[in-house]
Amino acid sequence: MSTALTLVSGGSYAQREAAIAAALPQLLPGLTVAVLLEGLPDGQPELQAGPQLLLQRIAPGCLCCIGNLALRVTLNRLLRRRPAHLFLAVAGTAHLENLRLTLQQAPYDHLLLAYSTICL
Repeated sequence: MSTALTLVSGGSYAQREAAIAAALPQLLPGLTVAVLLEGLPDGQPELQAGPQLLLQRIAPGCLCCIGNLALRVTLNRLLRRRPAHLFLAVAGTAHLENLRLTLQQAPYDHLLLAYSTICL
């Protein structure tokens, strides 16, 4: 089973989290959804982990450079749970193409379906 991927980029942490929260009603209940957010909430987070919502946050940093190891480890852990959909939210758009290329290479090329993008 492959996981559908939505990349969410730009805006503030709260805006990325709100965009994901707005998209979730179309997927929940019924599907297991994973969310990987770069950064830490600066107030009350909108998303709360649950049986059908797998939620992970990683420290901010360029995910194709200094944050690559944290991204891969956390992403691999989430994908082992075989979610139907994955939201991957990153702060910057500067290296978004590098991130896309990484996700199109092994092992992710067999684990992730074609993706959609939400740019804020």
